[in-house]
Amino acid sequence: MSGRYTFIFNPAADKGRAASKAGLIERSLAHFEAASLETTRFAGHAAELACAAAGEGVTLIACGGDGTLNEVVNAVAGKPVKIGVLPVGSANDFLKTFDPSPKEHEARIRGFACAASRKVDLGRVDFGEGALRYFVNSIGIGFTGRIASTVKATPWLRGELSYAWALVSVLLGYSAVKMHITLDTIDGIVELDEPVFAFSVSNGRVEGGKFRISPEADPCDGLLDVCILKAVPKWRVPGYIIKYLKGSQIHDSQVIYCKARSVEVFLSVDEYMHMDGEVISRVGGAIAITAEPLAIEMLYEP
Repeated sequence: MSGRYTFIFNPAADKGRAASKAGLIERSLAHFEAASLETTRFAGHAAELACAAAGEGVTLIACGGDGTLNEVVNAVAGKPVKIGVLPVGSANDFLKTFDPSPKEHEARIRGFACAASRKVDLGRVDFGEGALRYFVNSIGIGFTGRIASTVKATPWLRGELSYAWALVSVLLGYSAVKMHITLDTIDGIVELDEPVFAFSVSNGRVEGGKFRISPEADPCDGLLDVCILKAVPKWRVPGYIIKYLKGSQIHDSQVIYCKARSVEVFLSVDEYMHMDGEVISRVGGAIAITAEPLAIEMLYEP
């Protein structure tokens, strides 16, 4: 198999269960003419390895979950590289939109060499003072940010059970968060200045394993999908959870769902944010979120 491939493997993905895939990945390198395996050793290491390997004609394979993919993308956005994904994380949400065909890991690895590629959008988040990051799948502020934080803090729970536990734990002590939001939508400017229960901006359709936060998202349309649940009584939240699982919340009168070129959020009090499932513990003030059309090239099977 021609071309240069660097597999960036995060053994800590899926709360450590990904480590069992190391042998399979290493054996699979024999199918390639020029391939190497780089294993991450600490948070942020995937980005360092991606930077070191990036170059003309190089394909990077992010072996982990959405967080590993996020690190790799942030390291090489704008560089002439292609990116593939070997999903060994807990949720692997972005692939559920971009390349959802079910495959065994070995078959997916072999398929990288003959896979097609296409450019996909990214979301850009500017925190001010030059601090910015890209996301591939989604971000959430407030409710889903706190859920992601709780999932990270409960290593003894894995998979869907960890998300269910986190959801219930967060809900018990949660109140809607005051936000000032400005949406530059395809239909014009929309402003919202009120408490918000859940705020998500997405490039992909699925979040948290099974929740269809943005069921109409298209990662190649040059736009971001925004889903905002306004303040609702807690007794109504279980009903909304069912709707989010189906994607039917977008038709509810308490939900704002739209496609936007950009989103501006102002938080007077610091809140939790997740970005592709990775937690940013405190964000506040003005945050600008912008669609970056066709910003990265990724492998997929047509």
